[in-house]
Amino acid sequence: MTGFLRIIGCVMAACLALVPTASCQRTNELPSSIAASGDSLTALRRTFASPPLDARPMMRWWWFGPAVERDELARELQTMEAGGIGGVEIQPVYPLELDDPQTGFHNLPFLSPEFLKMVGFAANTGHALGMRVSITLGSGWPYGGAWVPVTESAGRLRVVATPVAQDEDSVAVPSIGNGEKLLASFVTSGTTEHYEAKSARRVEDIRNGRLSLPSGLSGPQVALFFISSRTGQQVKRPAVGADEFVIDHFSAAAVQDHLKNVAEPLVRAFGEHPPYSVFSDSLEVYESDWTPDLLTEFSNRRGYALTPHLPEMVSGTGPEAVDLRYDWGRTLVELIDENYLAAINAWARTHHTQFRSQSYGIPAVTLSSNARVDLPEGEGSQWHGPFSYTRWATSASHVYGRPVTSSETWTWLHSPPFRATPLDMKAEADTFFLQGINQLMGHGWPYSPPSAGEPGWSFYAAAVFNNHNPWWMVMPNVTGYLTRMSWILRQGKPANDIAVLLPEEDAQGRFKLGEATVSDQMAKLLGPDLVPAILDAGYNFDFIDSEAIDRQGIHYPVLVIPHIERLPLSTYKKIAAYARNGGVVLATESLPSRAPGFVEGPRDRAGVQQISSELFAANAKNAVLVEKTADLGAAISRYLKPDMALDPATPEVGFIRRKLADADVYFVANTDNRTHSFTATFRTEKRGAEWWDPFSGKISGAGSGSSLSMALAPYESRVVVFSDHATANNATVTDTNFAPIDLSRDWKFTLDKTGVSETMRTLHSWADDAAGKYYSGTATYIRTVDIPENVAHPRVAILDFGEGTPVERGTMNFPGMRTWFDPPVRDAAMVYVNGKLVGSVWHPPFALDIGPLLHVGTNELRIVVANTAINELAGRAAPDYGLLWLRYGKRFAPQDMDHLQPLPSGILGTLRIVPEDTTRP
Repeated sequence: MTGFLRIIGCVMAACLALVPTASCQRTNELPSSIAASGDSLTALRRTFASPPLDARPMMRWWWFGPAVERDELARELQTMEAGGIGGVEIQPVYPLELDDPQTGFHNLPFLSPEFLKMVGFAANTGHALGMRVSITLGSGWPYGGAWVPVTESAGRLRVVATPVAQDEDSVAVPSIGNGEKLLASFVTSGTTEHYEAKSARRVEDIRNGRLSLPSGLSGPQVALFFISSRTGQQVKRPAVGADEFVIDHFSAAAVQDHLKNVAEPLVRAFGEHPPYSVFSDSLEVYESDWTPDLLTEFSNRRGYALTPHLPEMVSGTGPEAVDLRYDWGRTLVELIDENYLAAINAWARTHHTQFRSQSYGIPAVTLSSNARVDLPEGEGSQWHGPFSYTRWATSASHVYGRPVTSSETWTWLHSPPFRATPLDMKAEADTFFLQGINQLMGHGWPYSPPSAGEPGWSFYAAAVFNNHNPWWMVMPNVTGYLTRMSWILRQGKPANDIAVLLPEEDAQGRFKLGEATVSDQMAKLLGPDLVPAILDAGYNFDFIDSEAIDRQGIHYPVLVIPHIERLPLSTYKKIAAYARNGGVVLATESLPSRAPGFVEGPRDRAGVQQISSELFAANAKNAVLVEKTADLGAAISRYLKPDMALDPATPEVGFIRRKLADADVYFVANTDNRTHSFTATFRTEKRGAEWWDPFSGKISGAGSGSSLSMALAPYESRVVVFSDHATANNATVTDTNFAPIDLSRDWKFTLDKTGVSETMRTLHSWADDAAGKYYSGTATYIRTVDIPENVAHPRVAILDFGEGTPVERGTMNFPGMRTWFDPPVRDAAMVYVNGKLVGSVWHPPFALDIGPLLHVGTNELRIVVANTAINELAGRAAPDYGLLWLRYGKRFAPQDMDHLQPLPSGILGTLRIVPEDTTRP
């Protein structure tokens, strides 16, 4: 009880969320942040170089089989911690090897005592290391397994249309299997493909397996049977013993049984250290649109019986059919919110942990469904696209006061596995930061036993971020950047100007059998022009929905209503009041004209139309209909100055702002593969600017005023902080200038794993040589250089690897992203001068200041370069999983792993020592 009270004591009154801090991270309390007080900037400066541990990225830790052992679990956790990874999410998944009694290799059945002991060991080891340990409440996804009876499996509405033969007086009733129930039967005119839904007649006389038809039918007729059925979906990518049915997410009984059978033993295995969070992956309950008690729930919630309207709901085309589908969708949302999301969240809190959920996809959830969980999570790097699950999650957090939003990051990153580089990691992470993410959940870290050799095991749909990847040596530098960015984006408050009202009611009115999804319709309903029109005009935005407006109000200077037809009258009244109080309302293309709902629609339609007429009257000052969505940005600018205006316009560059009491923090990122130069003018009243370097933690002055000149290299990013107490611009301009010193020749070169050594006369890819073609690992370059006196000074001599080359964008085989850029060093380097480490090179600008370690005369340069594991894999035959699939079924398929070719590796550019570039901070 004491621990529970301690948790409750850390809950913010404004937000309902339990999130960890450095001081109480093991009891799952508030996240690291500094209150927006008068001295907040001073405190930020003190902690920027070394942020709290709870801002570190976490990793999804795949346990294949699960075939895990204590020694390897401990080694991997220790390696993660040393690499700057702050925690793990244990996810047991499909096996990669068959049991072998001769070697002792053994897959531990999911939830077996042996498996649960390994969970407890990992939890205790992670806790001792100061790491956060989370777990998926199941294996693979969605929730389900061998313990799920067909009566609690995912449900769907099955409709069977049977043609009525001429002169027939009855038709056979479809076969009804276990877990199914006939709900109603009808007869109507038409064919099985096209029938009259609205005029369908209820027929209930069933005898001896045949439906008796009424007399007097004329013309082609069809009998319709509505059956409460099951999708039959099986758990995806399950561990041994965790396959079979997915649960019914609408059913309270199914969810509670899953918690009893799966969640309880998993959390008990953690012992006295509860998990940081328990996790639900993206729903992906395909075709799920029904639950056995839906008709009863519908009647109780909507106030009328759905049964007589089933044909019209399923196949009707008029306004009443749309309203019926909306009511069906609204009921499904309420059931999953209450019986799944809120129920698991409540269960998690009673077990001293918190529920982290990817609440999107199928079935049926809305943006406000995220308010039912402690930790919303998104995925998707489409920061500039029409819609992303990431912004769906961060918007809900901003609206409902959740301070931390996580993202499933790096899924499918630069496929195939082992191909992704540190620059790929940064580039995708930046797109999440631009959308408001401030906790990264890496996808991920594959457990890999020593018997798997190098480079070890990998998950079929992900990059690999463990120490089997040759470039692991720079992982602490990568995680340092990610940690500082996550931490700084937790400070103060979000400052997005625009709220975009999601057309959720229109989406629900478009539900179809097997396609009961709101979020998956948003891209089409919002259209391709809306998001670019806002972002390219210099604004940032959140999504909002009608429930959020009803519950939280509108706390943004501008509300956008994007081509919405149906809007609840109660919500529209609140929007009208918001406008009367000075809020700006901009509708695009058309105005709301209907209220949703079979009962509410006819009743409230006139009220909706009246508000549209009055609110957007010709003389309205702050409500405008923007006829073309592409003109939305210009319309906003008439009311609100851009938050970050770029000259020239540069749509590839994005930003996000956090507002502190005494400072404005901007993150600016170039998401393109080409350099962009521009002047950025920020909407801030603070007159002093500082560069905060998230790579080093250093802070330097950037001048005064609200305009800054920038030149961002491909995938480069900056943090600029405005305040009235900014550090003076401390850049010094020296008179020293010298001709570049060319270092492109005569290096002693060694492949570190094989010991093969040579003098590399001209820098080139080691994969071009026979000895290095299939080599993955590190290579060491050593040479001496004579330095004259005018070069051996601090901040004078820059080791410049070159700029790299943009790559033409192509089509990827799978979802995800990659950088379209060939760096001058492949793929990461550590630089030493006279035996001392200078730093790492893996992101633009590919340069390091080596002046402080140079001396007059002979100096030794040593550069250790690492590539990816692809070269080694390209030289091997692919694994044969035939026997494995015969034993367990085909639970996965390697993707993009055929036809691998060695990749360029090593230092490829023209390496030089050049004078300091005084134009950069």
